[in-house]
Amino acid sequence: MRQVFIKKAEPTTFGNPPSQRSTQELCSYGIINIDKPKGPTSHQVSDYVQRILNITKAGHSGTLDPQVTGVQPVGIGRATRITEFLLTAPKEYVCLMHLHKPVEPQVLAQAIEKFKGKIEQLPPIKSAVKRELRTREIYEFEILETHQNQDILFRIKCQAGTYIRKICHDLGQELGTGAHMAQLRRTQAGPFTEKDSLVTLNDLQDAYTFYKQDNNDTFLRHCIQPIESALTYIPKCWIFDSTIESLSHGRDLAIPGISKLENFRKEETVAILTLHGELVAIGTALMSAVEINTKQKGLAIKTSKVFIESIKSEKKEE
Repeated sequence: MRQVFIKKAEPTTFGNPPSQRSTQELCSYGIINIDKPKGPTSHQVSDYVQRILNITKAGHSGTLDPQVTGVQPVGIGRATRITEFLLTAPKEYVCLMHLHKPVEPQVLAQAIEKFKGKIEQLPPIKSAVKRELRTREIYEFEILETHQNQDILFRIKCQAGTYIRKICHDLGQELGTGAHMAQLRRTQAGPFTEKDSLVTLNDLQDAYTFYKQDNNDTFLRHCIQPIESALTYIPKCWIFDSTIESLSHGRDLAIPGISKLENFRKEETVAILTLHGELVAIGTALMSAVEINTKQKGLAIKTSKVFIESIKSEKKEE
C-alpha cells in the first residue's frame, strides 16, 4: 500500500463511481479478463471479443503464443488504450518443463537458484523483438511438482518480456541435460489473475446473449470490469471537479488542481482520477509526490493519454 498525501479535502458532484456505470457504458469502455484458449493468437482472441460484443474496437495486453493459455486482459471500446500500460506489468506463469534426462531434486533446486533475480536472456529465434541480449528480472521461481525427476511443474513470476520457453532451454543447458517447454499457462498479467473474474470466450458469448435476448445483464456485468481495474499497480492522483475540464482537453495537471495523491517518484507513470475514482488521464510525474505535497504552485504531471471524454463547461454551452 502506498502512502496517501491529502492536500485538501473537497466534496464532489461530478460523475459516479466506476461500479455504477451502466452495462451499455461498460460494453464501450471496459476491460475483460479473458481465459485465452489453446489455438488462436492473442490478436484473434481480441477479434472474437469484438465480434461477440458487436463493437468496433478491442485490444489485448501482451502477446501469448497460440499454444499458450491463460490470463489475457482485453480492453474494449475507448478502454483499448489502457492495455499498453499493462505491457510492462509483472507476469506470472505455470509451466510444465520436460528435462531430457532425469535430475536429482537437489541439483535442480540449486540450478533454479541461479535463475532468480536479474538474468541475461537472449530472445528465441522466433520472437517479436530484436534478438539481442537483454536483462530481465525473475521475482519468484518455485517447483510445484515433479514426475520421475524429469517432468517439472513450476511457477514463475517475472518481469514483462521474459521468455519462459528460453528459461526452460537455458535451465536445461545449466543442468547439462537439455530441456524444453511442454505446456505453459499465464496465471497473472499485472493486476489480473485467474481468481479475478476470469471468463472464457464461451462465457462472454452466453452472457451477451442473455443480455440482448432476455435483458439480463447479471452475467455480462460479471464479465466486463471497469477500466479502473487495470490501475492497481499504477500510483494515483485525485483531482478537484474544477480541474477535470482542462485535463479532458489534454492539458497538464498543475498542483492547485490536486486534492490527494499517492506517494510516487519523479518521472513515474501516474493515473489521474476524479474524486469518485473515475480515470481522467495518465501522465508522467514532473516532480515527486513529496515535493508536490509541499508546494502550492507548478506543473505536477505531464498528461500523455486522456481517457475521459471531452467536457465543455456550462458557460460555453449557454
